[in-house]
Amino acid sequence: MKRFHVHVSVADLSASIRFYRTLFGAEPVVTRDDYAKWMLEDPKVNFAISTRRRGPAINHLGFQVQSDDELRAMRAQLEAADAQMLEERDKPCCYARSNKYWVTDPAGIAWETFHTLGSIPVYGEDTALVEHSPLSVPTTPPEACCGPMKAQSAACGCAR
Repeated sequence: MKRFHVHVSVADLSASIRFYRTLFGAEPVVTRDDYAKWMLEDPKVNFAISTRRRGPAINHLGFQVQSDDELRAMRAQLEAADAQMLEERDKPCCYARSNKYWVTDPAGIAWETFHTLGSIPVYGEDTALVEHSPLSVPTTPPEACCGPMKAQSAACGCAR
């Protein structure tokens, strides 16, 4: 079963957490200095917010799947939708490690289809994608996990 995924970039994380906590009637399941996530059951949504971009905007949309088999089953649809589909394996991002596929819709909005493998203690890296508009995932992450967090580099899979 798929879960719809929405990632919104926000300017004020605390104010946004208060707003969405009230809107959803639920506490986030993950809260960090730059990120929060709700796993809602009604509607079935993985809703995330972060300060990882300049200003408020849709960071990306997508689908969270329950297994790598379900992820592989989505591959043909994603490739048919966007010939430049990008595959990532064991990718550290959003305080989690995931296998994922990325496509970009005609408006330039990034769509991520992913299976989460587990959580990690650092944000990780945003994915640089081809032909993105300003609405989608940044091509230069403000802080990669291998930069200032070298002490945690093994946890996020960095080569250093």
